[in-house]
Amino acid sequence: QLQFVESGGGLAQPGGSLRLSCVASGFTLDYYSIGWFRQAPGKEREGVSCISSSDPTTGYADSVKGRFTISRDYTKGMVYLEMKDLKPEDTGLYYCAGPEAYYYCSGSNQISADGMDYWGKGTLVIVSS
Repeated sequence: QLQFVESGGGLAQPGGSLRLSCVASGFTLDYYSIGWFRQAPGKEREGVSCISSSDPTTGYADSVKGRFTISRDYTKGMVYLEMKDLKPEDTGLYYCAGPEAYYYCSGSNQISADGMDYWGKGTLVIVSS
């Protein structure tokens, strides 16, 4: 059964860094666009970043642009989200997600959850002093 697994979350101080990882069991991420999403307590889920399968094209929400970097390692079949200069408002449960067939990562600041069929259980990021 296809399952996405996130890791790398934890507690960070404001201004600190974390790197999140995403892997899918029984599935190679290499051929699919992958997205990162987050949900803060009491707030709706929001798209953070996406990366296409080739090129690759990347997109970022305005709130993280310049601080977060999404990348993928084709040799390991993994996708990463490098987070720097973390802020308390970055606190939340971070999910990676992928499509059953196709997801268009346009490189814009709109990271939509539409078309994402598979989701991990999330990894918790807490930014606090």
